[in-house]
Formats: sequence, structure tokens, C-alpha cells
Amino acid sequence: MKSEILSIEGNKIREIDLPEFFSYPVREDIISKVLEAKKTMQPYSPSPVAGKQHAASGKVVHRRHVWRSGYGRGMSRIPRKIISRKGSQFNWIGAEVASTRGGRRAHPPKVISMINALKINKKEIKKALLSALSATADKKQISRKYKRIEEKDLKEKEFPIIVESKITNLETKELLESVKKILGDKIFMVTLKKRVVRSGKGKFRGRKYKSNAGVLIVIGKDEKMKAKAFTAKNAENLGVSDLAEGGPGRLTIYTEQAIKDLEEKSK
Repeated sequence: MKSEILSIEGNKIREIDLPEFFSYPVREDIISKVLEAKKTMQPYSPSPVAGKQHAASGKVVHRRHVWRSGYGRGMSRIPRKIISRKGSQFNWIGAEVASTRGGRRAHPPKVISMINALKINKKEIKKALLSALSATADKKQISRKYKRIEEKDLKEKEFPIIVESKITNLETKELLESVKKILGDKIFMVTLKKRVVRSGKGKFRGRKYKSNAGVLIVIGKDEKMKAKAFTAKNAENLGVSDLAEGGPGRLTIYTEQAIKDLEEKSK
């Protein structure tokens, strides 16, 4: 299977033999399994001793002839702390339990529930990565992922998109122009990274903005992107999450060197 290498102007320079993994069957089940195992969440919870720092242990005893008994006082049987006392007369207030002032929370968020304990086999991770790479060369998968792109819009384009390594040295303005020529106007509009204000209360809780993924540029392990207009990922550190977050078929541009590095990595 051959593919063309494009110049930064979007013109064909030459052809190369594609690595075998671009013909690998797309295993969406394994990809989703790996993505689930890779999910992380910042654990949060109140302090383990929050609302429990009182000298109020157990319920008030309701028996006669017992020191500190609540018998005959018409008191509910909740833990209480003593504010003051005069002989056997106590000034008590409820503490510790959720229904009292300064008490603990009834059902607080627990750290243990936020730790992802799922594990994944090394062979499955490799299969998922090969599947995700193969999906970037599949027009059907790409059109499924991007609702604004139809399969007929991709007919003129050849996937995977491989560009000469000069693209890494372009400034931001030049890079945007180059990617527009390579992808075409309609596809280019979809690949731009956009940020919108989230609707709902999430905007007050540290999640003010929502953004799309945009196009991914995969570069060689010794290459470095000059501009930061698009997400760039080193071929050596490329993972399933970069290629298939939200579903396989992310629009991806590979440099010529990245293809060579990925071929070595897949062996």
C-alpha cells in the first residue's frame, strides 16, 4: 500500500510504502477498553476528621441513676458535647452527626471511589494503538467521528496525510495557511481548535470552557514544532488517548519522519 508525501504547499512530492499498521482492522472494542482503563480523575473529599473533632462519643445514656444520663430530660439520643455544667446539671449541645451544627457530612465524596483500578494488558494496548493509527487512514471512520465532514468530502483526499518535515519549522501564520492548503477549506474549518463558554452551572465549578480536539500533528521523536496553533505529539510518546479520544478516526497529519519512527515502534 502506497501513499503520497505532500509539500507544505499541499502538492505531491513523491510516494512511499505505508507501514502495515495502516491496514490493521479497527478494533473499537479494544480502543474503548484501553480508554476506560486510562481514565484519571483528581480525587477530592473533606478531611477524614472533619466534623469529628469533639469530645462527643456515643449516644447520651437514657437510664436512671447513671452519671451523665439524659433520663427524664426529653432529649434526643444523639452524641452531645458538654459546654458547661453545674453539679449533675449539664449544658449539652449536639455534635458529630450530620444533623448538628459543625457535624460531619452525611455522605461525603470518598477518595476510594475516584481511583481507577482498571488494568489493561500490554498486548491490548499495542492492538488499540495500531487500531487507532489505522482509523486515521480510514475515510469511513473519519466521517463518522466528524459530523460536519461527509465521506464524499474526503474522496479527493488521500489518507493518511503525510507531509514533509519542513512543516515543523513554520511560524503560526504560515502553518495555518499550509494546513488549509493540505486539507482544503471545508475540512480545515472543522480542524480548528475552538473554545466556547459552557452552558449550565459547570462554568462556576472550574469548567468554564469547552473545546474541541482540533487536528493532531504527529512529529518525529527528534523533531520539534515551532508553532503552537495545533496539538503536536511526538511519535515516541503517541498514545491511544491522543488518536481516539471520543472515538477512533481523528484527523491527523504525520510528518515523513514520524512515519519512520512509528514503523520502528510497531515492530
